[in-house]
Amino acid sequence: MAPNRILVVDDSPFMRKIISDLIVQDPQFTIVGTAENGEEAIQSVMKWKPDAITLDLEMPLMNGLQALQHIMKDSPIPVIMLSGISEENTRDTIKALQYGAFDFIRKPSSAISNDIHQVGELLIEKLKIAVLTKRHQPVIHIQESEESNTVPPIEPLFINKAEPRKFEDTPPKPAIPVISERKKPLLQPSKEMPQARATAPLHKPDQDPVQSKQVPVKKPKSALTPPSTPPKEAAAKAKTVQSKVLQPAAGGVKRSPGTAASFRHIVAIGTSTGGPRALHEVICSLPANFPSPVLVVQHMPPKFTKSLAQRLDSFSPLQVVEATNGEKVSAGVVYIAPGGHHMELGKDTDGYRIKLTEQPLRNGHRPSVDVLFESLIDHQELKRHAVIMTGMGNDGTKGMMQLAQSGAVSTIAESEETCVVYGMPRCAIEGGYVRTVLPLQHIATELVNAVFK
Repeated sequence: MAPNRILVVDDSPFMRKIISDLIVQDPQFTIVGTAENGEEAIQSVMKWKPDAITLDLEMPLMNGLQALQHIMKDSPIPVIMLSGISEENTRDTIKALQYGAFDFIRKPSSAISNDIHQVGELLIEKLKIAVLTKRHQPVIHIQESEESNTVPPIEPLFINKAEPRKFEDTPPKPAIPVISERKKPLLQPSKEMPQARATAPLHKPDQDPVQSKQVPVKKPKSALTPPSTPPKEAAAKAKTVQSKVLQPAAGGVKRSPGTAASFRHIVAIGTSTGGPRALHEVICSLPANFPSPVLVVQHMPPKFTKSLAQRLDSFSPLQVVEATNGEKVSAGVVYIAPGGHHMELGKDTDGYRIKLTEQPLRNGHRPSVDVLFESLIDHQELKRHAVIMTGMGNDGTKGMMQLAQSGAVSTIAESEETCVVYGMPRCAIEGGYVRTVLPLQHIATELVNAVFK
């Protein structure tokens, strides 16, 4: 098999050499060309048609963010962003991920950097996954506004050549905006990623995509099986939920932490590769009066999680913050676990609080989804809702199993058709404790329906 052809883009000849040398250490890759600015990158993509690109953010003439938008519009292929750790770089990296970049790595500072080998290993790992994806990504046009609470339309990121399936039946209008249907799988199965078993099928051609896919769940004897809802009752419930959700918060202003400390539900979300865009769609689709806190683990290094929280906060009706140790947990607030720290839900005499630790990595990550999920097990006085979305590996599978066994109300996984990488959701589904499998654009609706019951 011919090696995958990589284009390296950086304005520094020294850095182009470092990145190229790191990539060709793996015989699966070869360097098809290099470019020193965004304009050259666009021309090189048209000329060489590489399988993937590494793209620096800061370059003359045309920077990496501008070049990325052109590439995603004209010749969409997997792009790995190379980012510094300055505040501006982290902000632009989050934008790049929402505009269609596959993933990012922290840019090595020099050839003698202590972590140069770790950076190389991480880059090779991300490239191997990236070249397996068949990508066609239009640019996501997001109106830049620091105070806007309007949910912008998000175009599909992954589309194959086949025409989209058409469904005749239209469900009742959901409580939140429903984004246009995604198309089929992003990541082709490999030997390392076995096919999901037959007990957890994805959409069949005659299925309505809005209806959640119910997956057989291994339940302990004490677990309760929720009764099925007749279609007429389900429609009435949907209308009731919608009327509750559409009531705006007072004055259209986000609630401040501490103004809604009393709650009966808790939502926990775990994601990795592709997570920033997935979180944007889910969190920005939740209503301002959502009566539950939302705890989020996104696999991401320190500093980048702060920029992610700020970016989401500028678009979401809810308040989005990077979590701090000991802060009180309130409804209507989204807490992003800071990079380099595990996040847990704690409780004292004054209510629920965020607990951050620097305990060892779990499943190769800190923060870890398993750690977050497991921290909810003892809080059975709350109605718990766990969600696993796009990402590599199996982080969250064990925690979701334990949550389901302890009586969690909802265990939700993103379906293969909208995942950037169908790793974490697949492992959770195969674990047998995912009750509901949904395309990304319907996860928020499912949460709204569950929490507003």
